[in-house]
This record gives sequence, structure tokens and C-alpha cells, in this order.
Amino acid sequence: MQLSRKALNTRWALTGGAAIVLLAVLCLLDSVLKAKTGFDTFALQGIGSGWGIRVIVDHWLSPPDAVLAGFLLGLDFLFIPLYGAALFFGALAAIDRFAPPGGRLRRIMTLLALAPIGAAICDAIENMLQLYMLTHASTDMMASVALEATAAKWVGVAIGLVLTLAALAGRIIKKKT
Repeated sequence: MQLSRKALNTRWALTGGAAIVLLAVLCLLDSVLKAKTGFDTFALQGIGSGWGIRVIVDHWLSPPDAVLAGFLLGLDFLFIPLYGAALFFGALAAIDRFAPPGGRLRRIMTLLALAPIGAAICDAIENMLQLYMLTHASTDMMASVALEATAAKWVGVAIGLVLTLAALAGRIIKKKT
């Protein structure tokens, strides 16, 4: 299936706008959780040991805090496809703007455009491992794998952001004809 430029820009705008709104909600609620317990769900991403996960879980034991943490993890699962799609569409817009058809640059940028999809997959793996560690026993091995998935996610997000910013710059700076 091939998207027209208008359809691509519409999907990019819709997914990007929805992702920004959901990110704001996540950050707001995460700050509430951190203010109440000292740890937010973002803190889970930097923990590479089972003991560290248990420390965070111990701070989330009261029912209101546990419900908020669980809600935030569930909301993060909804955020994954939104930011993945928004960054992917932004990367496609950058390809459309900067890479002429059939060239080496287009092939490279097409491969790089897959990075946000990989980031979303790594984020889902990270979240599933974190959820399992929060509800079952957390081990150093699982925490380490989750930490590696987090690192891979951030690489994919960074590539997607660079391409999306390039696409935005391309919309502002017009081509010379």
C-alpha cells in the first residue's frame, strides 16, 4: 500500500498529536506517583538488578500507589504504538522530503525509518518484563534483559526523533525548484 503525501502528513499529525497528549498525561501522573512514593515508573527503566526492582515495589505496596503504578504501566502500553507510529510516519516524511527515489540515501533512510518500530517492540518487551517482575519474583537476569531492551528502545527513539525533526525542518525550509 502506498500513502499519498497528504495521507502521510495527516497520519503523522494525528499520531504525533495523540502521542504528545498521552506523553503529557503519563508525565503528570508519573510525577504524582513519584511525589507520593519516591519512585515513578520511569525509574524502573534504569534498574538492572532484581533487588532494585523489589525496592521500588516495596514503595508501591499501598493500594492507591499500586493502582496508580499499574495504571501507568497499562497506559504506557497504549503509548507504545502511538509514539512508534508517529516517529515512523515522521521518518517516512523525511524520506519523502530528502531522499530522491532509487538512490543510496533513500535505501539508508528507509532502513533507519524502521528504528521507531524496533523501539516500540523493545519497549513492549521492557514493559512485559517489568510487569512480570512487579507481579512475580524479580531476578537480576530479567532486570538486565529489561535494561538492555530499554537501551535499544532509546536508540530507536533517538533515530526516529532525528528523522522526525529533519522532516519538520524540511516542511519549514522549502526545496529550491
